[in-house]
Amino acid sequence: MSSNKTKKLINNVHECERQSNEGMVAVNPGMSLVDGYTVVVRTDAPQYLSENKVIVISGGGSGHEPGHAGFVAKGMLTAAACGSVFASPPPLCIMAAINAVCQQKTGCDIIMVVTNYTGDRLNFGIACERARVKGHNVEMVVVGEDCALDSVDHSAGRRGLAGTIFIHKIAGAMAEMGKSFSDMVAYLNTVKSKMGTIGLCLSPCSVPGSAPTFTLGNDEMELGLGIHGEAGIKRIKVQTAKEAVKTMMDHMTNKQSSTHIDIESGDRVALMINNLGGTSVLELNLVAKEAISYLESKGVSIDRAYCGSFLTSLEMAGVSISVLHVDDTVLEYLDLPTASPVWRPPYMAPGQKFRKTPGLVTVPTEDKIVFDETAAKLDSGTAGLVFKALQSACEKLLAMEEELNDLDKQSGDSDTGSTLGAGAKAILEKLGPASAPTLPVDCPHTLALTLGQITETKMGGSSGALYSLFFTGAAQELKTTTKESLSAALSSGLQAIMKYGGAKPGYRTMVDPLHAAVQSMTDAKNSSLSVIESLKKAAEAATKAAAATKDMDAQAGRASYVNKSLLDKPDPGALAVASWMTAAVNTL
Repeated sequence: MSSNKTKKLINNVHECERQSNEGMVAVNPGMSLVDGYTVVVRTDAPQYLSENKVIVISGGGSGHEPGHAGFVAKGMLTAAACGSVFASPPPLCIMAAINAVCQQKTGCDIIMVVTNYTGDRLNFGIACERARVKGHNVEMVVVGEDCALDSVDHSAGRRGLAGTIFIHKIAGAMAEMGKSFSDMVAYLNTVKSKMGTIGLCLSPCSVPGSAPTFTLGNDEMELGLGIHGEAGIKRIKVQTAKEAVKTMMDHMTNKQSSTHIDIESGDRVALMINNLGGTSVLELNLVAKEAISYLESKGVSIDRAYCGSFLTSLEMAGVSISVLHVDDTVLEYLDLPTASPVWRPPYMAPGQKFRKTPGLVTVPTEDKIVFDETAAKLDSGTAGLVFKALQSACEKLLAMEEELNDLDKQSGDSDTGSTLGAGAKAILEKLGPASAPTLPVDCPHTLALTLGQITETKMGGSSGALYSLFFTGAAQELKTTTKESLSAALSSGLQAIMKYGGAKPGYRTMVDPLHAAVQSMTDAKNSSLSVIESLKKAAEAATKAAAATKDMDAQAGRASYVNKSLLDKPDPGALAVASWMTAAVNTL
């Protein structure tokens, strides 16, 4: 493959269309592929034919998947004829779709839903005439709802875009309900005039085996392009989702344009947000939110909203927005169940008839600390020491931010220092002045719970969760203030980290210095050492354990995915624990 061609997961450029459909029918055996043609037909077509219902056939170039073949199912299309990528299917292919449904029967009622492109009109038109010669009753419903063009003079007219899928759905529902051929033709031709679509892209698409169809700068987006990568009406600078949706909708509803759609306050519409192929679901939902907000701000009732991939342009990054005026009858057709694997109706609450943007659900906040009123309190002198120890520990973490970030480059994304620094900064802000602390330094139990909440909300990520577990786990043991309770608190905090984090001593994590400190405190329980002397021994043990992590194999966290030869320095999380512990003890 030459360097100017884009990469694609295909086997053969000339067979990718049929092989794609082979995969689709393999996954969805309610569809069948016609031998010798790129035609998808309902597997139950013979049964459908015996019910004398109107046959609905559509199709067009491949590359727009899931359109159109993905909508072959009960309640939607009876068959779809697929051409080469971005090329109309030839008449023989379309006739194969007709014959696959009608078999030897004559006099079938057939509606062909065709997008308004010259090739599609010509090829489906030829097939229509041939089908009539064979005795079938056939009509074409040509869909062209593009609102991008300022004028249709001297052109092929408005292009058929994703709004065509609305017509597929309505036509399929009417056929399934047994509506007459003449009623369907008249109704579909009326409905198709009540919708509009406009597209916007951030990057081009490329036909398999070829270079991209056009180029866009990193700061550019194309407004009003077609689904084959045809140029839009103008190229604009990249905008936010909110701004882009406004640009699209303002153009679509601009009364100065001959192709606009009239949308007034009080109108009822169905909205379709369509992925042009390469847009993430995150972005798609953002666009849906902004489009709904735009219309609701105009007083428009959005009775139904659909968001997903309906009619794509290969891997083009972009979206199209379609708006269809609706009433109760249209909604009945849109809501009629279909077996199509790609038509996804919006999830509505039980009994809900019309879509309405839901309000926010309010819940009790979790920011209130629940603690034991009977927990032991410290005298003012000891509380002052706790204040200084906590202050020193946080200041040490802030001073080490750059050093810890550098260490984290070995195995992470260089943010350990920044993450711990954010927590330390938040604690210092909450701590207040030594003369009037605003954290409960006189109650270790409440202080530990408070520190757990601060680290959880201000640090974020794994570090925030681990420190929150540590402080919350330790809090229960701090209802009393003895050398034994302090040792038990460290042990409980460590056990919480190990239980939920999965790390164990020797895994090259913050567990290693904490475990060493706990072991030291446990050994000192029956000794004559004072609390401060025990803490000093624990900090020394933690420091040695942190230094030893440089020779350990990482078995937890991001470091476990890194080549061992690259890990020749202490683990940053372990070093942080030893450092703040030492800073706190030195203050005492």
